[in-house]
Amino acid sequence: MMDEPQIEEVADAASEPAEASVARLVYKEAGVETLTEFPIVHGSIVGRFDAQLGPVDVNCADLAEGMTVSRRHARLDRGDAGWSVEDLGSSNGTYVLRDGQFERVMEADLADGDELAFGEARFVLRLS
Repeated sequence: MMDEPQIEEVADAASEPAEASVARLVYKEAGVETLTEFPIVHGSIVGRFDAQLGPVDVNCADLAEGMTVSRRHARLDRGDAGWSVEDLGSSNGTYVLRDGQFERVMEADLADGDELAFGEARFVLRLS
């Protein structure tokens, strides 16, 4: 007797999400999410461009509240447990909205929909 051939199932590329987890910061102005979005990856730096320090991943220089954001304000990281934010010694602080109040943090774990403030610039973390 011949063994029946093994049929290997191959996942259809069209059935897979194109970007399973596209992380981004959505800028909030006057308390409302805007169309201004910044894609983020592990190690993204939030700040303002400075010719001496070089570029940043989330450049807040052109935002209304940009002057309250340090040149190298915070870093966003993705680890096994998910996303986190770390303040890099900013002048005006990094905040996460918890239970209706902004809490100043040096480090914090993040989840989809968390609201963050870098100085006075507010964002919402979106993971999909």
